[in-house]
Amino acid sequence: MSRTAPPRVGLFGLLGSGNIGNDGSLEVILDYLQREHPDAVLSGFCSGAAVVRERYGLPTASLHWFYGRPRPRTRVGVFVAKALGKLLDPIRVLRWVRGQDVVIVPGAGVLETTLPLRAWGFPLSLFLLTAAGRLTGTPVALVNVGANVIKQRATRLFIGSAAKLAHYRSFRDVRSRAALQEMGADTVADDVYPDLVFALPEPEASTDTGTPVVGVGLMAFSGSNDDRRDAARIRATYVTAMKEFVCRLIDRGYRLRLFTGDIYDDAVVADVLADLREQRPGLPASAVVAEPMTTLRELMRQMAGVDFVVGTRYHNVLCGLKLAKPTISISYSAKSDDLMAEFGMAEFCQPAKAVDVDRLVAQFTELERRADELRPALAERSRACRERLEQQYSVLSKALFPNGGRR
Repeated sequence: MSRTAPPRVGLFGLLGSGNIGNDGSLEVILDYLQREHPDAVLSGFCSGAAVVRERYGLPTASLHWFYGRPRPRTRVGVFVAKALGKLLDPIRVLRWVRGQDVVIVPGAGVLETTLPLRAWGFPLSLFLLTAAGRLTGTPVALVNVGANVIKQRATRLFIGSAAKLAHYRSFRDVRSRAALQEMGADTVADDVYPDLVFALPEPEASTDTGTPVVGVGLMAFSGSNDDRRDAARIRATYVTAMKEFVCRLIDRGYRLRLFTGDIYDDAVVADVLADLREQRPGLPASAVVAEPMTTLRELMRQMAGVDFVVGTRYHNVLCGLKLAKPTISISYSAKSDDLMAEFGMAEFCQPAKAVDVDRLVAQFTELERRADELRPALAERSRACRERLEQQYSVLSKALFPNGGRR
C-alpha cells in the first residue's frame, strides 16, 4: 500500500439486509475508519447493497448477482438466472477484492450456524472472499466475529476454509475461538475482544419514574441449522410461550415495549400484539408500545426508556446489558449464555427452544428484587468492554494499515 495513496477499504457481509445487529457492527467499523483513517476510500460488497448505499453513502455491489437484478417472471428464468449468478459471483468477488487494499468483515456471527443457513449462500460467498484475498494478496480481516462448531459437511467446509484463509481474525468470545480451533484452524495467535456493538455511543438515560416498563425482545425463532425438520413446532412453542408471558406482565401492572432485531421479527410482534388485544380487550393502547426500528441506535434509544429487558435476539440481550438494564436472556445459542455469564447474569437465562413461563416469571421477580444491586455492576462491566475495544483499534490498524493511521 502506497504511503501517499489513500487506502482502499472494502466492507463485506450480510449488511443492510434487515438485521440491525450486523448493521450496528458495520457502524462501529465505519466510526473507527473515520476516526483513525479518515482518508480511506470505502466501498461495500453486501447483501443489502441498496440500503447500505442509501444509509451510509457507500458505493456498494450486491453480494449475489441474482439478487441485484430484476427477478425473472418464470420459474425457468429464475433457475437460469440463479445458475448464471453462481458462475458470475466468483468473478465479481475476485474483481472487487483486487480493487481493495484491505477488506474488513465487521463482526456478527459470520462463522456460525446458530440460525438456519444454506451452504451455497453466505458460507460460499465468505469462502470466495477469503480465497480471492489470498489470490490477489489483499488482506481480509474477520473482526470480532462469532463462530460455532458446524456439523453440516458443505457448510463446515466453506466456513472453516474461509476462516483459515483470512489474514486477520479476532473473536467476540472465547467459545467462538475454541469452535474454530476444533474445526482445524490454528487460533493460538487470534485475540478475543468484546462484541463490536459495545463501542456504539449510548443514548441519554430516560427520566421516566412512572409505572415500570419491561422491554420484551421477540424473534422469528425456529431453531438452529440442525433443527430444520422441527422448525414449525419450535416456532409455535416459542411464540405461544411469549404470548403467555406478556399477558402475565400486563396482569401484574407493567407497561410493555416490544423490540425486534431483524425484519423477520415483525410478524411475531404482530402475532403477539393481536393475541394480547384478544385476551385483554380492555387494555389501553398506551400499555403496550411496538415502534418500528431499522438501526441498533434506534433500538438503544427505545431501550433507554425501559426498566428491564427480556430478550431473545443476541443483540437485544447485548444492548440491555450495555445500557445496564437488568436483563433476562431467552437464549437461542450458547453465545447469549456466555455473554450473560460474563456480566454475572448466568442465573437469568433459559433456552428459547423450551421456554418455561412459570420459571420465566420467577426469574423476572428475582431480577426486579435485585435490580438496584445489578445496575451498577452491569454499568461497570459495560464500561470495561468499551475500553477493551478502544485498545483493539491500535492492534487492528497495525495489522491492516502498516504504513500508518491517522494523518
